Amino acid sequence: MPSDRGHSAQHTISVAAPAGVVYGMLADAVRWPVFLSSHVHVERMDFDGVTEHLRMWDMTADHVRSSRTRRVLKPQSRSIEFEQQDTFWPDAPTTGAWTVETQDDERSLVTLRHDLPPAGPYRSAAHDAEADVRAQLERVREMAEHWEKLDELLLSFEDSVLVDGPFELVYDFLYRIENWAETVPHVEWTSVTEDQPGVQHAAMDTCAEETGETVTVEAVRLCFPHAGRIVFKETVTPELIAAHAGEWYLLPEETGVRVGCTHHVLLREEAVAPVLGEEAVLADARRYVREWLGRASTEALGLAKWHAESAVRRLR
Repeated sequence: MPSDRGHSAQHTISVAAPAGVVYGMLADAVRWPVFLSSHVHVERMDFDGVTEHLRMWDMTADHVRSSRTRRVLKPQSRSIEFEQQDTFWPDAPTTGAWTVETQDDERSLVTLRHDLPPAGPYRSAAHDAEADVRAQLERVREMAEHWEKLDELLLSFEDSVLVDGPFELVYDFLYRIENWAETVPHVEWTSVTEDQPGVQHAAMDTCAEETGETVTVEAVRLCFPHAGRIVFKETVTPELIAAHAGEWYLLPEETGVRVGCTHHVLLREEAVAPVLGEEAVLADARRYVREWLGRASTEALGLAKWHAESAVRRLR
């Protein structure tokens, strides 16, 4: 007979970073899509200074899972208690806590506890739960140990255009990336599947203008047509980029529709010299990636503008 009890998994790992740094990273859940490979997108719904409610999307075995999470942040004790509910199984929450302790001035001990329900989407064999906790801790360790260079490794920017055309036509262009190989010059090939409504798994070959080489990327895209948003997280990135997340957005204005793309990038330091040359440093990589990604998204934005405005001219 199946057990009516859940399962608890808890592990501790030593991290070569100060406890305050690690806690700050864990507390800043909105940046997890760049920090942690399994997370696609995180939105803070509300926060009163202690308790926050998050909407989260993460990857589990190539499946995108949506959940709502309530977290209680306790910076003085460096602990974060959480309750996570899958949107399709609200009566089977997973609870637990992150705890960060000082080991010495340069190291900390990070503990993650998961208390799984006896049924629901998080039900798994004990060894699966243990493996999941260990994997999450390892991702935190890997990220936190870059703390001294995070300001140089992280890069955020955006580009936008004003469109004198229908909101719906602009969104349609950005949504239908399966057509981009025919309409966007730097895109050579695309493949898109949408097994869940509004959740696209996309693969794309693009031509890097600087080298002429073909670069392959894969991404998960969360599409919110009524809000005019398409959030993306790359799951296969170019060599120079360790993580890349962002958003295509549409904002109505008095004179048209403001259409933009935001990028949040984590550079891969060990790839700088092989890709850009032995003399290159992180500043060169930041400039290179800003120009490269900015040029690609600006090209797509310009074509979205043309697509919408030319349709209006034809109708007139």
